[in-house]
Amino acid sequence: MAVAQKADWSGIGWDDWKSLRLIRARLDAGADPNSELFFHGRPLHAAAERGTPDVVADLVPRVDDVDAEHEGRTALWKAVFANRPDNARILAEAGADPWRPMMNGWSPGRLSLATPTPDLFALPAGQTGLSEDELNAVAEARRLVDALGDFYYDGLSLACVAGVTAAEAVRRLEAVPVDGAEVEELFEDDIFENFDESLEIVGVTDVPGGCVVTQPWGYMSSTPGLTKRLSAGTVCYAMYANPKSGNQGSFTRDGEIVEWDTHPGGGHPSSEDSAEEILNSYLFRGRAIAYCCAVVGLRLTDADAVERPGMWVRLPERDYWS
Repeated sequence: MAVAQKADWSGIGWDDWKSLRLIRARLDAGADPNSELFFHGRPLHAAAERGTPDVVADLVPRVDDVDAEHEGRTALWKAVFANRPDNARILAEAGADPWRPMMNGWSPGRLSLATPTPDLFALPAGQTGLSEDELNAVAEARRLVDALGDFYYDGLSLACVAGVTAAEAVRRLEAVPVDGAEVEELFEDDIFENFDESLEIVGVTDVPGGCVVTQPWGYMSSTPGLTKRLSAGTVCYAMYANPKSGNQGSFTRDGEIVEWDTHPGGGHPSSEDSAEEILNSYLFRGRAIAYCCAVVGLRLTDADAVERPGMWVRLPERDYWS
């Protein structure tokens, strides 16, 4: 006996938007193509971001408005942001407007100029391309992402400090040098057996534009007590890659925390974000370490400062959470 097909979107996950058979069956059973979905937005938004071109093409004639917005974005914007040019072309051919104003100046068409397919849409008269600063930001983002490469960083914390040398960072933290052999011994003895002791040790490295303070095994480099001291007269972006809850970021300026519990590399900008932040959210989607470096102007040439610090130092005993 055939199982009745559900007439709604319950149970549909991200990967299910790649299945034309499944999505078409839901639609044919009566699932509303214009409904608002939990987390996913509208069905066309979800398909534009995560689905295949055939799923997008099947949904397009069923929706009331191909340019309907969800949280300030159209399905076309989602396709561009997710680097899905094939989906974007189908939507544009169906009448979606690449140059519809949204997201603090970043229409789908303007955002596409920062993607690997900048010729996705023809630039109409009266529309501005990317500024020189934006073009430079795109080029630097690509260079930085390539330079850092891919590496495992769950459990790591780091603080990216603009315009401050490693020596000055050590002075501000009132830290003292630690022999590299002592750090190696911590790893050999299973660092988690001496976790509290290991939290006193951080790595510090000079990089173009400032310095990086890192702790590959713990959260200390992202604590307020550390970032407030490092950011005197400058800015610091810090992050802890919490294995349980994801990347937790903060931005500190001149000893004051400006933003807390941010999500670097999360790729979910808001229409209330600045134009620069929306661009960075796209450029560093899924690249949290690169995002932390870029927003304060650090121009790393490799990942050594994060994985293999130039020096190890021991922090003095104090409350690092205030």
